This record gives sequence, C-alpha cells and structure tokens, in this order.
Amino acid sequence: MQLSERLEGKVAVVTGTGSGIGQGCALMFARHGARVMGCDINAGAAQATVELARTEGLALESFHPCDLTSEAQVHELMTRTADRFGGIDALVNAGAFGAFAFIEQLDFQRDWKRTLAGELDVVFLGCQAAWPHLKQRGGGTIVNFASANAHVAHPVAGALAHCAGKGGVMAMTRQLAAEGGPHNIRANSISPAMIVTGATRPELAKPGYTEGILAKLMIKRLGQPEDIAWFATYLLSDEATWVTGADFRIDGGATAW
Repeated sequence: MQLSERLEGKVAVVTGTGSGIGQGCALMFARHGARVMGCDINAGAAQATVELARTEGLALESFHPCDLTSEAQVHELMTRTADRFGGIDALVNAGAFGAFAFIEQLDFQRDWKRTLAGELDVVFLGCQAAWPHLKQRGGGTIVNFASANAHVAHPVAGALAHCAGKGGVMAMTRQLAAEGGPHNIRANSISPAMIVTGATRPELAKPGYTEGILAKLMIKRLGQPEDIAWFATYLLSDEATWVTGADFRIDGGATAW
C-alpha cells in the first residue's frame, strides 16, 4: 500500500534487496511512490521481495542474480533500469559482504580481501555505472552505507576488515559529493549501528554478543531495517536537495559516548 507521494516520479536502484536494509529501503521507497529496481546475488531472496511488494501493490522489480563485484553485471543492472523506467534518479548501495574475525584469525584472501571487495568495490562499481544515467537525468542522489564502525571500534567482535571497508565508504562518499556537485548529484552516507537482519542474527545469537551491543546504545533496542529506510527516504526526497557530502549516524546513540 502506498503511504505517500513523497518519492513520486523517482526511479531508484537499490542493491541487496533480498533481505535486511536493502529490502527495507526498496519496500519503503516504493511505498512512497518511487519505481524501484532491486537486485541481489540470491535470486530466490530477491524474487521473494518482489512477491512481497506485489502483495502491497507496489512498483518494485528486480534484476537477479546480480553479482555486485562484476563490472559487467552492475552495468547491465543500470542499463536495464534506465531502459525500463526511462532513467535513474537514485542509487542506494545497500548490498555488501563483510567477514568478522580478530586479526590473528583474519585470513588475508578469504576474509580481508573479500570484505574490501564486498564493502568498497561494490560501491565504486555501482556509482561508476549509475553516474552517466544520473548526469543525463540532470542530477540525482547516491546513498551509501558506512557504519557506526567507521567512527568507533566494535565492542564485541573482530571487525578489523569491516571497519576499514566502512571507513573507506565514508571517505569515498565525500569525494563523490565533490565530484557530483557540478552535475547536481548528491552523495551521502548513513552509518547504522547494529541492525537485525538475516546476516546479523547468527552473530547476535552468540553468548554475550547482544548484551555487549545494547550496552553501547542509548535507546535500548537493536535497530530494524525500517529505522534506516525511513531516513534513506528523506535523503531521496526533494526535502534533502541541499544535503550532500554528509554522514548520518542512525545508531540509537551508539557513537555519541
């Protein structure tokens, strides 16, 4: 069911729509009137999101499976979206992969390099492929996902690769904003604290993990994808046309103390 016309007429590409923040953003944007093209490497999960949107009568389609580390597949995603909807107004880079291990157990190839590819390469490739479409549209917006761990250390997990990747996303986003300014392309990042998703539930189930996270939160509950999706909706809307180069900590107060 459409909630408003806040994003009416906008076309948004959202990556990682099979679950978590990507799914939450895709559904939220469609509920506010956007036409959304999602994608995910997990074809079954991506299709399930499409079916969920259909039950609400929402305009959400998907290109899947899509490997976001493949330059060719990411370009195809953007081309298909522009051909299907007549252009692209927004790119939301929610899809990512991160490995968590303490430095003595962190494998260089399996963990470190895969995490940097899964958190940095996927953002670069998406932005580069979407850039000409955003320029042709006369501007638009990019939303990237950094993390509370781009600002502070993780209290209970080995997050070295993740901290490096998300710190890089935040720095990249500032530069994207600088390069996009002359083209009316805005770029911002969101830094969530712990969000309950399919990827984080196994970690949250470990002894003491959730308690360690909650100890750092001023609001004593874990985040939900919708907490992030509401703010991302603002960044896509015309309410945010003078907002660029910023990072927003949507984190229950985790990084404020």
